[in-house]
Amino acid sequence: MRILGSVPRSGAEARRRLQQAALELYRERGFDRTTTAEIAARAGLNERTFFRHFPDKREVLFDGESDLRAALTEAVAEAPDGLQPLDLILHAFRKVEHILEGNRPFAEPRLRVIAETPALRERDLAKAASMAEAVAEALRRRGVADRLAGLAAHTGWAAFHHAAQAWIDDSTQSLDAYLLQAFDDLRALSLTTPAADAAR
Repeated sequence: MRILGSVPRSGAEARRRLQQAALELYRERGFDRTTTAEIAARAGLNERTFFRHFPDKREVLFDGESDLRAALTEAVAEAPDGLQPLDLILHAFRKVEHILEGNRPFAEPRLRVIAETPALRERDLAKAASMAEAVAEALRRRGVADRLAGLAAHTGWAAFHHAAQAWIDDSTQSLDAYLLQAFDDLRALSLTTPAADAAR
């Protein structure tokens, strides 16, 4: 089955068709049993076109990372003065959440495919670590101490991922609502008395 019968009018359209075709096939057959040739055929394209857009079949699911990275670091750079590191990160995530909101039909099945595939989980973790480090560097450029920048970026990214997963699981609230809740919970954790101390 092809997604569309017509020839793509632009590179962006071809790219999107390849992404959708890959996602369909990964869900039907599994990532390991799907080839790049099959993805291209499902999209109504040839394999050469696939490799003009993506270096391998894993990267089809991680397209847009560079755009998200650029948007996040720009949002950190342009955030108002006087914000604490975690508030800087929350500000940045709220600035870019529309990227995920507009891509929900792709985001939900994408996360499920990644969760079911060890090779994709490994790539996802590497991408997340790289993204968090980019945010940490943006914080350092704002004057946040090196040690705190790294801790804040990785902790903030974990909260963002938690919020995004909650939003995927239950869309009755907006991503923004889940994001605010995740960062509120993160702050609450630092104020919670450990059970062992409370029992003394």
